[in-house]
Amino acid sequence: MWLPKLVYMANQIGRFFVTADRATAVEGIADHLRRFWDPQMRAEIIAYVDQGGDDLDPPVREAVEALRDGQ
Repeated sequence: MWLPKLVYMANQIGRFFVTADRATAVEGIADHLRRFWDPQMRAEIIAYVDQGGDDLDPPVREAVEALRDGQ
C-alpha cells in the first residue's frame, strides 16, 4: 500500500540532485532518507531494493543500498 508512494517520493528526492555528479547525488539522497524518513519507511524501501527495486532511478537505488549497508 505505501510502497508506490515511497518509490515516487524517493525518485522525487533523486530528481533534486539531477545536476549533481553521481557520488554527490547518491550521498545527498541517502542523507535525506536518513534524516527525514522514519525507520519504517527506510526499512520498506530497503526491502524493495532487496527485491530488485526496479522502479527506482539508478542513483536512488544506490542511495538505498548505501543505507542498507550502513554507509
